[in-house]
Amino acid sequence: MNIAEQSQKLALGTAQFGLAYGLANETGKVSSDAIEQLLKVASAFNITMLDTAIAYGDSEQVLGLHNLAKFEITSKLPAVPSNCLNVEEWVLEQTVSSLKRLRTDKLNDLLLHRPGQLLESNGEKIYKSMLRLKEQGMVDKIGVSVYGPDELSELIKRFDFDVIQAPMNILDRRMENTGVLKQLKKTGVAIHIRSAFLQGLLLMPSEKIPVYFTPWASLIKQYHHWLNQQGISPLQACLSYLNQYSDIDKIIVGVDSIWQLKQIAAAMDTPITDIPDCLQSVDEGLINPSRWQL
Repeated sequence: MNIAEQSQKLALGTAQFGLAYGLANETGKVSSDAIEQLLKVASAFNITMLDTAIAYGDSEQVLGLHNLAKFEITSKLPAVPSNCLNVEEWVLEQTVSSLKRLRTDKLNDLLLHRPGQLLESNGEKIYKSMLRLKEQGMVDKIGVSVYGPDELSELIKRFDFDVIQAPMNILDRRMENTGVLKQLKKTGVAIHIRSAFLQGLLLMPSEKIPVYFTPWASLIKQYHHWLNQQGISPLQACLSYLNQYSDIDKIIVGVDSIWQLKQIAAAMDTPITDIPDCLQSVDEGLINPSRWQL
């Protein structure tokens, strides 16, 4: 299988197009020229999906300066303000503004960045507003972006989603271990996985890892030791782990250079590697980047 065929499962995350994003990011925001080149290379590798969000700085606006005709676009709504008087109008306005910034007439997926709000007093209104956008043809699929399977359990009891975005990587295997991955797939939900590299932590050489991660030093050391034993790169290990799951539709990767994108596309070809069960954690301090104190 060539690189373009392997890369179909990849989606390009664009947070660093609008923000200096990611633990391992040393270059800050990606320049407009570099974005143009990245989009060309992504297209050549058959990467057809871009993942953005209203909360990613000016990522949507920056993307809108480029020709996005070959891409399907996923964006995310921020939290609905607590003083919002007309939820439907707010959801519509946010989505229309998104489309204008992206210079497109339709989103492939519209997700909620704060899906917990669906379980609050305005939840039904938020969900119905998103359904209406689907009926009007402004979005193809609706769904949620979650921090993990715990957040999902109550949501999927009460609402039907077309797509779910969740974190999953070698250290964070909750989506697999809880059976949620299989359960969602059975009901026809598209699954987009983010945090494949745990915001770059899983790709960093030991000496560059911030002091915050000292409590998990022995686990990280075991991980590096296993990589050396296998003779594979961190990138190959991370993608090989996710690639074994046919239930995963897209693996979202963030890059800040063409070199990184090419490395990722090439590593998609890594044969499936057996990963020891001991290399995982359910400690939110480690596996949930929103808890990191750096």
